[in-house]
Amino acid sequence: MPVVRSAEAVTHEIHGTRFVSYATPRTGSRELCAWRGEIPAGTRAPAHTVNREEIFHLLVGELLISLDGRTERVSAGDTVIINAGTTLAVENPTDHTAISWVATSVGLEARLADGTRITPPWAN
Repeated sequence: MPVVRSAEAVTHEIHGTRFVSYATPRTGSRELCAWRGEIPAGTRAPAHTVNREEIFHLLVGELLISLDGRTERVSAGDTVIINAGTTLAVENPTDHTAISWVATSVGLEARLADGTRITPPWAN
């Protein structure tokens, strides 16, 4: 039975955000990936377009989430459904770190506005 202990989770950092990876093919998942996101106060991640659907659940804090240019303030307990092909931007305008839980299917890729492609290891 694959059990990923908290001490075994792999941490990645990009654009000022920490991604703590739990479920990936490396840990035994065949179809899904899941991670905890830690978005520090004042962080503004660059807009990126995703090729897989993501389910983004905010556990702690408040964020501004933009999907295809439409911005919503989300609070702890809110869930955002990000469809494949959507351009996503995340900003933490508060003084506290926000914590999220995100799930997607294996193979997530993000494309930045300049055309750069990112294949995040926490989702592959």
